[in-house]
Amino acid sequence: MWERILTILRKEFRSVFRDPRMRMVIFGLPVIQTLLFGYAVTLDVRHVRLVVIDRDQTPASRALVARFTGSGYFDVVLWTNREAAAHWEIDAARASAILQINAGFEAQLGAGRPTPVQLIVDGSDSNTARLVLNYSSVIAGDFNAAILLEHAQRRTGRTLVVGGVELRPRAWFNADLESRNFYVPGIIATLVMLVSLMLTSMAIVREKEVGTIEQIMVTPIRPVEFILGKCAPFIVIGFVNVLMVTAVGLFWFGIPLRGSFPLLLLGTAFFLLSTLGIGLFISTVSSTQQQAMMTTFFFFFPAMLLSGFVYPIANMPEVVQWLTYGNPLRYFLVIIRGIFLKGVGFDILWPELLALLVIGLIVMTFAATRFRKTLA
Repeated sequence: MWERILTILRKEFRSVFRDPRMRMVIFGLPVIQTLLFGYAVTLDVRHVRLVVIDRDQTPASRALVARFTGSGYFDVVLWTNREAAAHWEIDAARASAILQINAGFEAQLGAGRPTPVQLIVDGSDSNTARLVLNYSSVIAGDFNAAILLEHAQRRTGRTLVVGGVELRPRAWFNADLESRNFYVPGIIATLVMLVSLMLTSMAIVREKEVGTIEQIMVTPIRPVEFILGKCAPFIVIGFVNVLMVTAVGLFWFGIPLRGSFPLLLLGTAFFLLSTLGIGLFISTVSSTQQQAMMTTFFFFFPAMLLSGFVYPIANMPEVVQWLTYGNPLRYFLVIIRGIFLKGVGFDILWPELLALLVIGLIVMTFAATRFRKTLA
């Protein structure tokens, strides 16, 4: 038995690594994609391009603009008094917000009257617009507090000590609230899923296309031995990809690994069991490699969207939330983020590990049964 399995294993390794382009896809692209996604996939908003319309031209108006630019969130790209020019910057996507200060701004502040200032935000990117509004509200609140304190000191003629609530927030596990620390572990999970799905889904189809599946059927090899020989190389490749992409996350992006690395490998093994089973099933129902690839992407994108990688599962409709329980990527994301960022162990992650094991056994059994019927 083991001799037949090793024969299939060696044949599969030779088939996979014979093509230099395939070697690049397996080992090069995951690292390249991790680097690209690690820089590109972020929800942190910095250097918002701001157009300023300052019709007051007073120290007070300039102080307000200085609050915006000094925060580190805004960069002034244009000073103008023409609304048409400011609107054109928004339309051309050269700016994301317009700060308009009308004439009489300083005079109304000095009189103690409410002084409106307009902020126009490009809402085509709702997430960025929401963050820009939040940043602006905080900046305006700080500016108002400084103005009130200054007026009170002028009226009393002495320095005032103002009391109040001092909020001291603290974020656990990601002290700087860097979205990169949240997304890079998720990128590791999605890349491993994509590579293992693609390789496995095309494994048996490739045998059908070149006509070697008939030769294999007349050999003494049993279906279970053929499946083990086919899947073993992709298990090795999956672990190698995890090691490479994890190294990029740790040493290039500085993502912390606070938990157990052996536990990460155990979770990866259970995750690969389910993804290889899904890929094997796709391979049995596809007639060509093009069909297998299209079916793989048809499964992969909904699995990614319903995993919590980008959109929180709690915000989804209840019916959709129930569907996510059958998605192995959902559980692996909890495992990999918990190990990387929180440093939690088996006592916390055992429900996700158990769910992955159950899903993997069910999917692999179903795929193996389907494969045996295909050979028959």
